[in-house]
Amino acid sequence: MRKSQLTSSAQISILTVDDDPIITTTIKAYFGRSGYDVDIENNPVAAIERVRNGKYDILLLDFLMSPICGDQVVEEIRKFNTDIFIILLTGHKSMAPPVKTIRHLDIQGYYEKDDRFDQLELLVESCVKSIKQLRTIRSYQEDMSRAYMQTIEILRYVVETRDSETRGHSERVSKIAEEIAKEMGLSEKDVTNIKTAGLFHDIGKVGVPDSILLKEGPLTDEEFRQIQKHPAEGEKILSTYSPFRELLPIVRGHHEKLNGRGYPDGLMGDEICIGARVIAVADAFDAMVSNRTYRKGLSIEKTVEEIEKGKGTQFDPAVADVLLAMIERAGKEEFHKAYCSQAEGTEESK
Repeated sequence: MRKSQLTSSAQISILTVDDDPIITTTIKAYFGRSGYDVDIENNPVAAIERVRNGKYDILLLDFLMSPICGDQVVEEIRKFNTDIFIILLTGHKSMAPPVKTIRHLDIQGYYEKDDRFDQLELLVESCVKSIKQLRTIRSYQEDMSRAYMQTIEILRYVVETRDSETRGHSERVSKIAEEIAKEMGLSEKDVTNIKTAGLFHDIGKVGVPDSILLKEGPLTDEEFRQIQKHPAEGEKILSTYSPFRELLPIVRGHHEKLNGRGYPDGLMGDEICIGARVIAVADAFDAMVSNRTYRKGLSIEKTVEEIEKGKGTQFDPAVADVLLAMIERAGKEEFHKAYCSQAEGTEESK
């Protein structure tokens, strides 16, 4: 192998799979001399699990093996890994799978075995170049994602620091909503989305003027219409970041009501996504127990009464019942300590 490959092979891991140990041992020695990290596997079924549990960049895979052939191995691997580069090894060109199969399974090439590895080396080099380009792109995307997340966090911080009475509100809503989602038995993915949406559900308020957001008296109809824009504005802010795509209906819909009298879209019942229905209950609960410029925070007892009253009209009864059961199980005082302690100035539980 050419010496120039010593640099490009750094941090590239290869798994070579063949039911002939001589082949895998030879390939390991050949590519290992040039700095590749090479593992070997002689059982094609075990190779699938090696790829599932390992972090391999390139798979050098024999086509004709027992008990299953290479194309069957690739078919299984592609169900959970679409990133690994795969090169099939064949004893003869006529024994290679059809081009249609190679394209369907996203196989990067095949190599006809011989006494030299020149052609295989070229195929591996081509894979290495693509891998490094992808790493560069992903590194750039990660940098951009971190920068975007920092910006979003700053905006969220700006929203909460503008009004000392709502400071910590998003964290509390996120925490309560996460526990409700877990109690409801929602999927891990849904729980994560709801938790994250809770943190950013009010980010659209960054565009609401202080004269409205901090107003001590009742809002005029026009001022309330300005407030009602914040779910849609929050959706717009988060929509520029693709990983937040699944959060958008949660953030947009967290002020919708089951009876269709919420905003911004007047959705009813199951038209409101489950994440938004969970956030709606958690958001209303924290808002009621927290102090506001226009009123004192309610006691847990009074808040429980209000949640009960809102079932079926404002709140999803199933979601509300889960929260109420959590409060009952923990005890009002303990629940207050666990979830409301940062909402300073609320009435003590009686």
